[in-house]
Amino acid sequence: MLETSVRLLRLLSLLQGRRDWSGAELGDRLGVTTRTVRNDVERLRILGYQVHSSTGVAGGYRLGPGAEMPPLVLDDDEAVAVGVGLRAAASGTVTGIEETSVRAMAKLEQTMPSRLRHQLDALREATVSAAGGGPTVEMATLTTITTACRDEQQLRFDYEAHGGGTGLRRVEPHRLVYTGRRWYLLAWDLDREDWRTFRADPRTPIGPRFVPREPPEDAARHVVRGTGSLAWTYQARVRLHAPAETVAERLTPAAGLLQAVDDDSCVLETGGDSLRDLVGFLTSVDVGFEVLDPPELRALFRELAERYAAAAGAPFL
Repeated sequence: MLETSVRLLRLLSLLQGRRDWSGAELGDRLGVTTRTVRNDVERLRILGYQVHSSTGVAGGYRLGPGAEMPPLVLDDDEAVAVGVGLRAAASGTVTGIEETSVRAMAKLEQTMPSRLRHQLDALREATVSAAGGGPTVEMATLTTITTACRDEQQLRFDYEAHGGGTGLRRVEPHRLVYTGRRWYLLAWDLDREDWRTFRADPRTPIGPRFVPREPPEDAARHVVRGTGSLAWTYQARVRLHAPAETVAERLTPAAGLLQAVDDDSCVLETGGDSLRDLVGFLTSVDVGFEVLDPPELRALFRELAERYAAAAGAPFL
């Protein structure tokens, strides 16, 4: 019985790790005959796993969704990744998922080997989140939107413009993007016939199916570019005197849009709630830079430079 149980767990792990398997491949991995594989597949079905099978040259086995959630089999790296994600969700920006995440985390840690629990504890103690403070979104909203993206179904929702007007929008959803401040939806606006970025709001009824379009660029870059003017009171363009790869290691995606100019410089499109916030942020990047826009930011840097020179007892040039 122990040998059969261990083999079933190994079979389940294989089926979860790849989409399609032939009976011969599974038999080779498990060291059994294809007849034993068929018998083990039937045992998994009895336990509630939906394992689809097909015959012929291209036949084989595939693990499908079931009516209920059966147990999962995770390797060490997957278990740690799930644990990190659950801990982040427990204090993240998705409303209503905190308590559920804590319960799931407790179940996961209960079955974890001590070495994996130590890894999670080390990660928790050594890391601090700086993304808090932003608006939250209901889990049901994200589920609705991601389902529509996956199933290629239109979304219809009421939309409030920045000028105060409201109206019905019909869109073909492409991707959800989290910028560190808000959740956004990148979608094709059917009425305006163009790509648009929307905040993830709860009123999202499902519409008819559609054929996916090719987006203009990477979804995250497009959303960051489109939401910069909405998220920040002041926007800025700065040329940094360092390679884009070097700067990217020091910034989060929410910091702005980074674009390489040449091997030794790049341009950052960013913003802040005040000009002084921008001064502090740009200084913290710790590379030389030149403010391209706005002029008010350049003037503030000059004012501060004169003040710092006076404090240091040196003439300002």
